[in-house]
Amino acid sequence: MGFLTEEIAIDLGTANTLIIHNDKVVVNSPSIVAIDRTTNKIIAIGAEASMMHGKTHENIKTIRPLKDGVIADFNASEQMINTLIKSIPTLKRRFFTPSLRMVICIPSGITEVEMRAVKESAERVNGKEVYLIHEPMAAAIGIGIDIMQPKGNMIVDIGGGTTEIAVIALSGIVCDKSVKIAGDVFTNDIVNYMRSKHNLYVGERTAEKIKILIGSVIEDLENPPEDMSVQGRDLVTGKPKQVMVSYTEIAKAIDKSIIRIEEAIMEALSQTPPELAADIYNTGIYLAGGGALLRGLDIRLSRKTDLPVYIAEDPLQAVVRGTGITLKNLESYKNILIK
Repeated sequence: MGFLTEEIAIDLGTANTLIIHNDKVVVNSPSIVAIDRTTNKIIAIGAEASMMHGKTHENIKTIRPLKDGVIADFNASEQMINTLIKSIPTLKRRFFTPSLRMVICIPSGITEVEMRAVKESAERVNGKEVYLIHEPMAAAIGIGIDIMQPKGNMIVDIGGGTTEIAVIALSGIVCDKSVKIAGDVFTNDIVNYMRSKHNLYVGERTAEKIKILIGSVIEDLENPPEDMSVQGRDLVTGKPKQVMVSYTEIAKAIDKSIIRIEEAIMEALSQTPPELAADIYNTGIYLAGGGALLRGLDIRLSRKTDLPVYIAEDPLQAVVRGTGITLKNLESYKNILIK
């Protein structure tokens, strides 16, 4: 029955869900769902729901079914996964839903119960064989590191809900640290900063945009982005207003959160066995995930750890690429998958 089975790799992220099918990223959509409160039916998923976020009236609510990389709303996440799988172009043309062989990546600090929730969601959308892989592992494979070697590599994957830090050697995670400080926290930091410094109340989507366009973690960038005009509501007068914001302000705004990520990295390094620490001194630290795109992050972490820091090419897709590679070579990666 091989022709009835399709293989897909899923990166279930707090901020974005990506799906690989036939070696191509076929779905890259925000993990967000809009629900009609009166009928409890889902009206929009992904980009369409993301446009509604923060602009809804009382009959519509937008929710993010994944919190900190873990399923928070079981029903919504299941429908979201289902809809996204059905939107894969090649599966759309099939008369019936094929059974699926899936590899899904999960945060390394996940509990048994949370793992079961991911698994059950996958089985309900016709997943016949479901394998799970830890995010730092998938990121390492996606970056192109040979994880089978007896050589230590350190991966820092800064996603939307969690930052995963892991030292990997011999196809296993030797020591890992998972902190719930990542993209979402940075966005909140920016909202709070705009409130306290500029008396301007901005929404989550605007803060996200500021983070992407002028987000930085150091105040001395070589080629800094231009200042950005930000619109929101004045907290004093209640009128809409606009202010100009520079990248140095954003560096100040998210500084505390970055310090906590630095501390977590230092802690992971302090737990690393000496032989692997020697390897990491030579190989450096690899950054993946959307947070790796913050300007100057590699420089700042390098100053903190005195190690070379490399950003993966296309860090946003490193994890899903690794998940896809694992899916293609299930036999050789059998020992790192959680069945």
